[in-house]
Amino acid sequence: PVLYSYFRSSCSWRVRIALALKGISYDLVPVNLIKDGGQQFSPEFKALNPMQQVPALKIDGITLSQSLAIINYLEETHPNPRLLPQDPKKRAQVRMIADHIVSGIQPLQNLSVLKQMGEKKMEWAQNCITSGFQALEQILQHTAGRYCVGDEVSMADLCLVPQVANAERFKVDMGPYPTIIRINKALLELEAFKISHPSRQPDTPAELRA
Repeated sequence: PVLYSYFRSSCSWRVRIALALKGISYDLVPVNLIKDGGQQFSPEFKALNPMQQVPALKIDGITLSQSLAIINYLEETHPNPRLLPQDPKKRAQVRMIADHIVSGIQPLQNLSVLKQMGEKKMEWAQNCITSGFQALEQILQHTAGRYCVGDEVSMADLCLVPQVANAERFKVDMGPYPTIIRINKALLELEAFKISHPSRQPDTPAELRA
């Protein structure tokens, strides 16, 4: 497998965690979203992923984009350890939380949106994340055990940790979200989350390395 990734991309981080959890080794090709006006806009990368976004994963003779589509494929082809619970209600809750983050929070504070917000980008990002986290905190109070849904790491957790990192980067006050903070802390202690962390990637700038 070949993963096209950017160290700071939260969508790429989700996939790196999944690959690490499932013990799938891969080659990493960095795509710098800032340099050269954004390497994702090159004709070569557009041919690979017409949406001009990371991540993209070449695996088993196909190229996949969109982090949840990639994670679902990995789940179906490498079922252990599983990232979707067997119980249909819990599985629905995992998907609900994942969608809440990947559709309802992250795209609103993504690089392409922030570019258009000009001087208001910090305020915009904070507002998007805060309104999303207010809802997420409430949901997690009903679903969480040690992690987002019960005591097993799931796809929801793969989405949560990168989003909390985004919140910290945009200086969001995390005080009102004790459940989110607790789960995030527990997840960051796991090896798969450590090795996939943005501070430990081949393309991480020296000043941001762990």
